Amino acid sequence: MRCYLHAVLLCMVFAVLSVLYAFNQLPVASSLESKDDGRADRRTKQSSGKQPHDIAWNIVRNGGGAYQKEHDREKTASASVTKTHDERMHLAVVACGPRLEETLTMLKSSLLFSTRPLHFHIFAEDHLHGSFREALDSWPTVGSRFIFTIYQITFPSDNAKEWKKLFKPCASQRLFLPLILKDVDSLLYVDTDILFLQPVEEIWSLLALFNSTQLAALAPEHEEPRIGWYNRFARHPYYGKTGVNSGVMLMNMTRIRKKYFKNDMTSVLLQWEELLMPLLQKYKLNITWGDQDLLNIIFHHNPESLYVFPCQWNYRPDHCIYGSNCLTAEREGVFILHGNRGVYHDDKQPAFRAVYEAIQKYPLGGNLVQDLLQPLESRLQETKHTYCGRASHMFTKRLERSVRTLQRETTGGR
Repeated sequence: MRCYLHAVLLCMVFAVLSVLYAFNQLPVASSLESKDDGRADRRTKQSSGKQPHDIAWNIVRNGGGAYQKEHDREKTASASVTKTHDERMHLAVVACGPRLEETLTMLKSSLLFSTRPLHFHIFAEDHLHGSFREALDSWPTVGSRFIFTIYQITFPSDNAKEWKKLFKPCASQRLFLPLILKDVDSLLYVDTDILFLQPVEEIWSLLALFNSTQLAALAPEHEEPRIGWYNRFARHPYYGKTGVNSGVMLMNMTRIRKKYFKNDMTSVLLQWEELLMPLLQKYKLNITWGDQDLLNIIFHHNPESLYVFPCQWNYRPDHCIYGSNCLTAEREGVFILHGNRGVYHDDKQPAFRAVYEAIQKYPLGGNLVQDLLQPLESRLQETKHTYCGRASHMFTKRLERSVRTLQRETTGGR
């Protein structure tokens, strides 16, 4: 009987100890399970692409990083150029459809007068990559050193089709540049139909004029409200009196990535990657000019973030088609020509087309006076029957100055 009681007592002791051990392990198991659920949850968010921060993750994985199609080539300038990599200017462009030749002409114009090194960030459809490489590799070493990187067109996976067809094919890619080019501090984005009539250094220097709250610079969409589009037709908020044009956009992307933006969707401030998709969903039925309209909405609610530069930095047919209305260009000349409305490729504005074809035909390394300036001036004389042709002296005013300045520098000031 005594042996039986001892056995029962031992069993009871083991049972109590087992229960105590089990309870002691529950917090540890719960903690481990919580950590595993967290990892699984993050994997799900990254896979699904439904969380705001996943926009950046998808873009880097598909368009930057290891999956990026990259081709860098250093163009070494003359021995007099001793700039460091830290002084490199970053220039981005997005090319889709029949934009190859137009983009190459823009890139050529950026090299004509610049002396600081440039890095071209070219976002293009896959079938254009080889043509870009072949053309850029064939360019002789003149003026500025440059390297170039070619990227795939990439949008957040869940809404890629919607973003790609917004306004023009691939145009909205510019909205995602701060999320793709995470290692780039500042960037100049331009449309393919841009032509530089002076060194890129000039617009790049405007970054130093930003105050502590400004993170991007754009030009007004119109100078004259009576012919303005946004103030007459827009069905959404826009910046200032006449809106802004996004064809030339200078960005401090570090500030863009860090800022929390005011918006009209929630009282919560949102970061750039959290803002874009909700903004599109709210306004997609009300916007006409795609990503430019979204930028106008953003800066309407965050006007302190925008530096506005004058119209000569983004001179378009609207500035002369109804008579000259860009006073700063009249005084100082056109700094950057923007041939929107397809005017480089039709006969509606022959003065714009003349500038484009003069730069397109100019052989890099040629004589800037004989091979560029003189043929252009001759062509512009034939455009005086149009309003923009009568204002064409503004097209060559800055160009002549850029040529003279470069000649003085290359001849040692003689």
